[in-house]
Amino acid sequence: MKKFTTLLFIFTFFLGFSQQKNISIEDAVLGYYKGLYPTSLYNLQWVSNSNTYIYQKDNNLLFSDAKSNNVIQKISFETIQKTYPELRRLPYIQEITATNLTFSNRNAIEVYNYKTNSKENTIAFDENAQNSEYNAHAKAVAYTLDNNLFIATTTNAKIAVTEISDKNIVSGQAIHRSEFGIVKGTFWSPEGNYLAFYQKDETNVTDYPLVDINTYPATLMNIKYPMAGQGSEIAKIGIFNLKTQKTSYLDIDTTDEHYLTNLTWTPDEKYVLVAEINREQNHVWYNRYSVETGKKVNTLFEESNSKWTEPEFDAVFLPKSTTNFLWFSERDGFMNLYEYTTDGKLVKQLTKFNWVVTGILGFDESGKNVFITGTGEDARESHAFKVNLKSGKYAKITVQNGTHYTQLSTNGNYLIDNYSNLTTPNITAITDINKKKATSILIAENPLADYNIGTTEFVTLKANDGTDLYTRVIKPANFDATKKYPVLIYVYGGPHAQMVTNSWLGGANLWMDVFATNENYIVFTLDNRGSANRGFAFESIIHRNLGNVEMEDQLTGVDYLKSLNYVDSNRIAVNGWSFGGFMTTSLMLRNPGIFTTAVAGGPVTDWKYYEVMYGERYMDTPQENPEGYEKAKVHNYIKNLDGKLLLIHGSVDPTVVPQHSMTLLQEAVKQKVQIDFFTYPMHEHNVRGVDRVHLIEKMMNYIVENNK
Repeated sequence: MKKFTTLLFIFTFFLGFSQQKNISIEDAVLGYYKGLYPTSLYNLQWVSNSNTYIYQKDNNLLFSDAKSNNVIQKISFETIQKTYPELRRLPYIQEITATNLTFSNRNAIEVYNYKTNSKENTIAFDENAQNSEYNAHAKAVAYTLDNNLFIATTTNAKIAVTEISDKNIVSGQAIHRSEFGIVKGTFWSPEGNYLAFYQKDETNVTDYPLVDINTYPATLMNIKYPMAGQGSEIAKIGIFNLKTQKTSYLDIDTTDEHYLTNLTWTPDEKYVLVAEINREQNHVWYNRYSVETGKKVNTLFEESNSKWTEPEFDAVFLPKSTTNFLWFSERDGFMNLYEYTTDGKLVKQLTKFNWVVTGILGFDESGKNVFITGTGEDARESHAFKVNLKSGKYAKITVQNGTHYTQLSTNGNYLIDNYSNLTTPNITAITDINKKKATSILIAENPLADYNIGTTEFVTLKANDGTDLYTRVIKPANFDATKKYPVLIYVYGGPHAQMVTNSWLGGANLWMDVFATNENYIVFTLDNRGSANRGFAFESIIHRNLGNVEMEDQLTGVDYLKSLNYVDSNRIAVNGWSFGGFMTTSLMLRNPGIFTTAVAGGPVTDWKYYEVMYGERYMDTPQENPEGYEKAKVHNYIKNLDGKLLLIHGSVDPTVVPQHSMTLLQEAVKQKVQIDFFTYPMHEHNVRGVDRVHLIEKMMNYIVENNK
């Protein structure tokens, strides 16, 4: 039996046992619309270059002074509607200055002067536009139509940045399947004089067939899907000059299919910094390119690692500097900050934490301090910190235990802090950073106080190598330790995800708590090695062997559950989606006899069918690592099925393509093994909207019916 330890402090959240109201799975899935999640302040943000913040209340925008937290101005929806009669509700505010509000209004960006109650600017663009990005300096919007990129200004709604007829070439959209921290494809220069953009040539990428069943007859919907070991996209970076209205390209040869990411403008708009990663993803070159010539000026630094290198953040320049910037790197084992110059000089390693830095909030007015976010000592939490740029000395700003989402005022004097933990639904506070004083402006009530809901506990176990493994245990209401309860293990287990957090409900979805109480189940989740926010060694141990260490840790969790007197060790089910679907099928088929029932959604069943960028980072190519791919291939274990297995897949899933489930079903037929299958027609990787109720009910009903 493996040894396990429990946290000296176990967060237990008792919502009471005498409530009469029950929550249905349907209401739990739609909980945000049913008032079952904690309230928060909408449109909460700082007015730029001020100590004033705004938020929405009772159909009004309220302006408050951070020093006193008194309301100093109010703008009603009716006032804004007089200028924009087509509005039906207060819009989401994209930017706010001392005079202007900027928001989207159908296919236009509106700049509204709230001092004079008048339109400052309207920038209209094509109603079919996608990927729009507004720049206040340029008074322009970049957007895409199909595969080309355009700009709209106050005087011209359609300036062509690219006019390429070849459908294999895509401009202005996220590239590399949105890996390496890429979330968009356009990048305005600091003063709005240029627009940089990603472009990808997918000629070498194979077409993957999906089918639209809503046409008569059904029609083919080909997507470009680069599978591991096969042809990938060829990336470029374009620069559009708004004055000359000419497009040029940086002189980068990517015919070797290497990656371009973390694009950053220098503040003087003379250079673009680009992280270039070889396809093997074990070497990074951080290069500086001239905007004028498109030529590489210098390589600032290089990083390599025998497992992988994965830059995920743009450079952040220091205040009033065009040369010195902060760079995120895991080179010392944890994501930390390093100061570099554009000449390639390493000034210093700024932070030296044995925990993960997750972001930069901004700087103070003096330019002496940077404000960052990170986990702090407890990887299940998220906090804000102040770091001196010269000495590296730091102070924790958010002192309450939990998960904090923060916004820094432009001058660095105040912090908007939204936080929760296992016993706190949501508190929004304004923190005076200099006085170290926080004032709550919203204390959300417990939305589940009148409902029959159980308890959530955090337990820490030990992996076989002694590593701490964080888990979450949800017990039903009226839990009785003298009884035996069946268990549902909800698993994800893959990179870039963390299921167990010190936040409201412990990071769980409400349907898990409701299922536990309605069906008298224990719902258990463990973040195994390979998951996020624990440092490079913890995350990279999975390299070339996806599933092995992850399952070992999950089975440590199973051993813990079996050690509990109130667990029915003969009734353990497992459920997960995407990487969690891979884990679910692997756990069920590679460990027969442990689980009675498994429900795997959107499962990766053979990593050779997964995408180049993600798959090759963790597994290398199928040609380089045939043993690893073969061992992880779920099909090889189908004959081991001992119990009930349900596969679920969206019929037009562009992320984990249907071939994963189809080929596993094919192997089940070949091996004469009976498994169950359900597809959600015309749904992609996640079943969203009201149809998600059907999905959760199907999964939970299957578990209850078969976990016996």
